[in-house]
Amino acid sequence: MLQVDQIDLFYGGSQALRAVSIEARAGAVTAVLGRNGVGKTSLLRAIIGQEPVRGGRIQWNGADITRLPTHQRTRRGVAIVPQGREIFSLLTVEENLHTGFSVLPRSERKVPEEIFELFPVLKDMMKRRGGDLSGGQQQQLAIARALVLKPKLLLLDEPTEGIQPSIIKDIERVIALLAARGDMAIVLVEQYFDFARRLAQQYAVMDRGEVVLAGAADAMDEARVRRHLTV
Repeated sequence: MLQVDQIDLFYGGSQALRAVSIEARAGAVTAVLGRNGVGKTSLLRAIIGQEPVRGGRIQWNGADITRLPTHQRTRRGVAIVPQGREIFSLLTVEENLHTGFSVLPRSERKVPEEIFELFPVLKDMMKRRGGDLSGGQQQQLAIARALVLKPKLLLLDEPTEGIQPSIIKDIERVIALLAARGDMAIVLVEQYFDFARRLAQQYAVMDRGEVVLAGAADAMDEARVRRHLTV
C-alpha cells in the first residue's frame, strides 16, 4: 500500500535522508529502527507531507502523493502519532479527539465507539484537560486522536518513549489488534527493540540518514540490528 522509493530530504544544506526506501502493506507492521538522530522522524514527516522531499517518490495505494500537502494525504487515509504526543493540553480529552474531524465529512464526525474499546480509560476522562493526564494516558489519547481520522496508513513515532511498562503493554495490544484487522498499514518508528520485534512483520534499520538493513522480521539478524541501536 505504501511505497517510499529512494527519497532524499534536506534541512537547508544538511541532508537528513539519503535514497531511503521502505514499504508497508495492509495488515502488517513495518518497524523503522535506529538511534536518535538517524532520520527516522524525518522519514515519517516526509511520508505525511510535513517536510518536502528533494528526490525520490512516495506512493500510496498506487497514487503518487510526493507533492501533495499534508491535509490531502490525511484525506486519503494517512495519519500520524507524532513523537512527544503533541496533544492540546488546555483542551479536554473530548475536544482533542474532535480535532480529527476537520478532514472528515460532516456525516462522519463522531468518535467511533471502537476508540473506547481500545482505550477504556479515555471514556471516563472525556471532560478532563489533556494536560492533566499522565504521560501514558496522553499517548493513548494521541493514538486515539489519529484513529478518529479512520486511517488506512498509521505512522507511529516512538509510542513507547517515556511511558510506564503497563501502558506500553496496552499500546502493544492495540497496535497488534489494528494490524490483525487487515485493513491498515502501520509504520512504527522505535528504539525499543523488543517492542518493535514483537509487532513487526517487516523492518528497516536506519543509520546516518540511510537504510542499512531491511527485510522480513522473521529473518532478522538480531545481533546486527542491535549493533545499530547501541550508542
